[in-house]
Amino acid sequence: MFKKILIANRGEIAVRIIRACRELGVKSVAVYSEADKNALHVQMADEAVLLGGAAPRESYLNADKLIQAALDTQADAVHPGYGFLSENPTFAAAVDFANLTFIGPSADSIRAMGDKAESKIRMKAAGVPTVPGFEGLESGDDFRKAAQEIGYPVLVKAAAGGGGKGMRVVEGESDLTESIEGARREALHAFGDERLLIEKYLPNAHHIEFQVFGDQHGNLVHLFERECSVQRRHQKIIEETPSPLLTPELRAQMGEAAVAAAKAVNYFNAGTVEFIADPDTLKFYFLEMNTRLQVEHPVTELVAGLDLVQWQLRIAAGEPFPFTQSDFHQRGHAIECRVYAEDPAGGFLPSTGRLLQFIEPRGPGIRVDAGFRAGDEVTHFYDPMLAKLIVHAENREAATQRMQAALREFIVHGVTTNIDFMGALLAHEDFKNGQVTTRWVETKFGWQAEEPTVEALIAAAVAEMGQKSQVEGQSAEAYSPWKVACGFRN
Repeated sequence: MFKKILIANRGEIAVRIIRACRELGVKSVAVYSEADKNALHVQMADEAVLLGGAAPRESYLNADKLIQAALDTQADAVHPGYGFLSENPTFAAAVDFANLTFIGPSADSIRAMGDKAESKIRMKAAGVPTVPGFEGLESGDDFRKAAQEIGYPVLVKAAAGGGGKGMRVVEGESDLTESIEGARREALHAFGDERLLIEKYLPNAHHIEFQVFGDQHGNLVHLFERECSVQRRHQKIIEETPSPLLTPELRAQMGEAAVAAAKAVNYFNAGTVEFIADPDTLKFYFLEMNTRLQVEHPVTELVAGLDLVQWQLRIAAGEPFPFTQSDFHQRGHAIECRVYAEDPAGGFLPSTGRLLQFIEPRGPGIRVDAGFRAGDEVTHFYDPMLAKLIVHAENREAATQRMQAALREFIVHGVTTNIDFMGALLAHEDFKNGQVTTRWVETKFGWQAEEPTVEALIAAAVAEMGQKSQVEGQSAEAYSPWKVACGFRN
């Protein structure tokens, strides 16, 4: 096992890795920017190294500084966390070149799956179902012909990268040219690569991913699925396992496809194979592979009974993974809500400021992975996620009830959060019935013409809040617009 590990990340994932290191008796080295000098992960680590200014390119995205920090502190390995350089094959190769161990897959695997066009070609060769579409298109005529052959609506998206960036849904040919130009600009800015691909868009799809895990000795398994269909701006906010959509037969088919996908690129360590599934036909298609640990890994840990971060370290150190597929079973139900400093009523714009209060819920089956505490400053430099709230219970109904109760007890003052909004989502009949697709948040909460707008919801909420405060003598702040407009109550 390693003696010391540098964590090339920040926030809650850095804290999560530090805790795993402590349990294994491994020293940890935190890195930080000037904006994070008082951050929780800096205080918790055994050592900490200042990288530079607040801008990510001066700190967490500076590969040379990260590797030098690892060498200066005599670390044995580098854990990239997720985001930043975690899926950058050049960084992984540079870590290896510096005689350090990269805690993740090989640079070749990252490179193969990081390019969406190349990964689709590999998946087709491996017999994994892929979304109908085309790669390697250049001219507008090429895209128009491809879209006509696929049939509208289509999805234009960046060949490199992810996270919803460089992605456009195109409903008809009149919008195609503008969507291509916009996606190219965003892809070039976000990833330095303007290449695009085009796919059939399934408006009522479920987003389901499978956790895969393997060692460097040829052992590879899947640890079942995570339902990730509750999204805003193509980014997940609520995840759960098991998925309410999957039958045992479909789960087995998708698990086999996930393992086949990982084997096609000689994968080891933790990874996630993402699919979209049609709830009407129960057909599924490969979407992409995330060659790293996922934000939502805790729900898998609770249901599968495995510490994924500790095993990441052990696999990277050369240990064999001693389990086979038959050793794993889904135990109970787990749900994760991502707590963001953002304003759902204002288009999910980030909220910044000092955390005047940050009180985490406690109780049986409740877990909080947080990167902040009271007194910390939430800045505009980084992702606005404050914490992940995770619950585990014997079944989906009990887990949902536990999550709703935990959200009510999660108190954050100083910034606007999405806590009440997530409570409203969980209380909705569609969620209770498992009828949630990737466009559900958009269509049910104000982004479609046939649905009430956000402004209408807020106006109704404010009116009811005023009535409540007059009748009950309480302040309007006691009633969140999302609680009122969406029927969510304390």
